[in-house]
Amino acid sequence: MKTRSPAVAGRFYPDSPSEITSLLDQVVSKEHKTINRSLAVKYILGGVVPHAGYMFSAYQAMHFFEILKESGRKPQTFIIINPNHTGYGKEISLDDHDAWETPYGNVNIDLDFCRETGFEWSADAHKFEHSGEVLVPMLQYTFDHPFKIVPITLSVQNQANARLIANTLFSVSERLQRDICLLASSDFSHYVNPETGKKLDDFVLNEILQVNPEGVYEQVKAKNISVCGFGPIMSLMYYALKISDKPGVQILRRGNSGDIIPSDEVVDYVSILFYH
Repeated sequence: MKTRSPAVAGRFYPDSPSEITSLLDQVVSKEHKTINRSLAVKYILGGVVPHAGYMFSAYQAMHFFEILKESGRKPQTFIIINPNHTGYGKEISLDDHDAWETPYGNVNIDLDFCRETGFEWSADAHKFEHSGEVLVPMLQYTFDHPFKIVPITLSVQNQANARLIANTLFSVSERLQRDICLLASSDFSHYVNPETGKKLDDFVLNEILQVNPEGVYEQVKAKNISVCGFGPIMSLMYYALKISDKPGVQILRRGNSGDIIPSDEVVDYVSILFYH
């Protein structure tokens, strides 16, 4: 079995299972009263989840995971669509390992699903990339049922690739009768003051709330907004539109790195739920 070793354990998140559990327990305890668990009655298609260090972005991310857990859904396969920060690999890259190792243990890749997509394989695209990896221990912390992952890293973020990913995931899940849940890994505005970041993010969030992927692309490009995973977000949006003419969208939690370490240059984090 070929196993991908973690690239950012001990940096973006603790490198021991007990420390991860302790940290996420603290986050969930702190956020407990503000998690909108009433959304758990919805059929959850996926979510936008931040991928920074846990000390900064877990406060947003765990809202999504806790609601999904509360819903009782036990997806067989989590599709993790993340931006490519390293420049390695193809426009759309699968990982050719059999499993990913985390401090909690190994998670198998759904190789049958991967093969059916027809996307290209590139271990290099995933080897040093953090934006997919950081979500996996959160999944292991949250769920105790057996699940697999399909990591997809996206180096060319445009409408064509987002639509291709969405259409492919929909058709493969139908063909294999696989219960999937999509995770669009993204942070929002980078290294701006909190007021500017919120204003810029609002342009993108307004399009997300209208489930308008073309609008997301146009706003990001026209205003040069540094939402690093707008391609994964558009992929999730196109997928949601395959499932429903009017998918539901709910912003769960917004924040920025300045909430933890005050600064005039912060990175923004938003968790968003998509449901049917």
